[in-house]
Amino acid sequence: MAHSRQLAPYFKPSLPFTGPIRGSLHDGFMVIISGIVLPTCDRFQIDFQCGSCPYPHADIGFHFNPRFEEGGYVVCNTFESQKWGREERKYEMPFFKGYPFEIRVLVKDDSFLVAVNGNPFVQYKHRIPFSRVNYLSVSGGAEVEIISFQDNAPLGAWSARAAGISNAAFPPAQYQPQTYPVPYHTSIVGGLYPSRSLTITGTIPLDAVRFEVNLKWGEHVAFHLNPRFSEKTIVRNSQLNQCWGPEERGLPSGMPLSCGQSFTIWILCEAHCFTVTVNGHHQFAYNHRVSNLQQIDRLEVEGDVILTCVQV
Repeated sequence: MAHSRQLAPYFKPSLPFTGPIRGSLHDGFMVIISGIVLPTCDRFQIDFQCGSCPYPHADIGFHFNPRFEEGGYVVCNTFESQKWGREERKYEMPFFKGYPFEIRVLVKDDSFLVAVNGNPFVQYKHRIPFSRVNYLSVSGGAEVEIISFQDNAPLGAWSARAAGISNAAFPPAQYQPQTYPVPYHTSIVGGLYPSRSLTITGTIPLDAVRFEVNLKWGEHVAFHLNPRFSEKTIVRNSQLNQCWGPEERGLPSGMPLSCGQSFTIWILCEAHCFTVTVNGHHQFAYNHRVSNLQQIDRLEVEGDVILTCVQV
């Protein structure tokens, strides 16, 4: 069975930001951008670019540009051969100054589908071949927490009708910082395999003692990741047939997590191990103790943590 590629996320990029999307876009590819609109924001923009050249400026396959003037609206457009095309404006504003956002852009054969804070927002028909797009640019009055990528994403919340083909309207609602209930449990559809990854973003309470992330199947824990703040370490282990194995505790760079701070943990499944990155810095590898990775079909998060984003 052919598996999709997983691309490494960008963590807390400084704006203006331009970075490559390795490999070309194709049907089912999704870009997820999480951040916050600055209180002083007039506008910000996301550009799916054909190259990174600033002058003459690279073509832009899709320009997504929220503007807070005139009551608020969003401009979509294409820049080709040093000229802007016809603007498509949507006079709804799903973003709020000072509030967090999550933008999901799903590539389909005929269009880009954009969802904001979980609600389908706009569909933008391709004007140039989307396979030419190989860079992403973000600029303007926002701070970005993470840009991540998902290959072969399901259509999910988007349907042709919901995506806006029938001009369905989605009234904006004040978007509060999203949190997940803890203990948190979710399925890993299709199981794990080399190149698949998971991203967990959250905040650690000031009085936190410990929390844990478990990759499981049935009652077995293939990978147990357990930050312990009083011990200033992250314990790693596996529980197979109701028995815990030997703990791994070493942290070459010291404890990367702190009480009262936000974090992003990226777990990449490789052929022989899980590699773990915290806030963009590699921390350790954990060799697999089970051979059938695809049977690992569940993610659980428990303990002293506030979850704000989980991408599986």
